[in-house]
Amino acid sequence: MWSLDSSHVYLIVLGFHLLGATVWTGGHLVLAIGVLPGALRARDPTRLAGFERAFSPLGIPALLLQVATGLWLALLRAPEWTHWIAPTTAGERAVTLKLACLAATVTLALSAQFLVLPTLDARRLPLMAAHIVGVTLLSVLFVLLGLSFRVGGIG
Repeated sequence: MWSLDSSHVYLIVLGFHLLGATVWTGGHLVLAIGVLPGALRARDPTRLAGFERAFSPLGIPALLLQVATGLWLALLRAPEWTHWIAPTTAGERAVTLKLACLAATVTLALSAQFLVLPTLDARRLPLMAAHIVGVTLLSVLFVLLGLSFRVGGIG
């Protein structure tokens, strides 16, 4: 009979984490590279709103999945959570940087949601573009930091 040991659980959690990263990062790359340039050229914020309506039902759960699985994985890499604040190893530094990226992502997302989107028009489109580019760059950095775990973390 097949049993679920800790190595299987780790692979399942890591798999869900990577699926969430694929959706989140891929969606933001499509937004930043595929949708945003046309919206800026046309000065048409409705293009962004259309993408957001289509992406959010998948993107937000993907981000939440990443946060939940990421915290679980972080506890495996750095079980002493105080080391997340004051890292002493390369793996702990990678965890700390991923948490900093998460904080920056949440800050940009809240800023966009409450300060930019409610009054988004053609004039404020460049401000929204800056938020989109920022979140996209952070999502790519998340992926690269995750990759760093395969080589021991951040030296």
